[in-house]
Amino acid sequence: MTTLKPGSLLLGTTRPAELRAWYIKALAPESTGEGAIDLGGFLLVIDGRDDVEAKNSDPARTIINFHVDDFDAVKAQLDAAGVEWISVEDREKGRFGTFADPDGNYLQIIEWK
Repeated sequence: MTTLKPGSLLLGTTRPAELRAWYIKALAPESTGEGAIDLGGFLLVIDGRDDVEAKNSDPARTIINFHVDDFDAVKAQLDAAGVEWISVEDREKGRFGTFADPDGNYLQIIEWK
C-alpha cells in the first residue's frame, strides 16, 4: 500500500484576491505570478467560492502548522505583515504561535525543543 504525500491545500474564500495577497505578504513575500503559492514545495491554492461564508465559523477545526527553526525571526516577519495573533506561548515541547488569516482560518508557527 502506498502512503500518500500531501502536495497542496485549497482554501475557498469569498475574497480570493485579498486572501492571496495576505498569504503572499505574510508567508511568501518573494512569491510572484499567478496560481498556487509555493510554500517550500507545498502548494497553497486560493479559490473564489460562493458556497462558503466570508469568515470561518470554526477556525480551530483545521490549523495549518509551520515548523520553524527561528521562532523569533518568523514572528517578526509575521508581525511586520500585520498578522492577528490568537496566542503565543511556551510549552513543554516548544514555542507555539497561533494567528489568523483575514477569513479567520488559524495557522501556527512551531519551534520544537
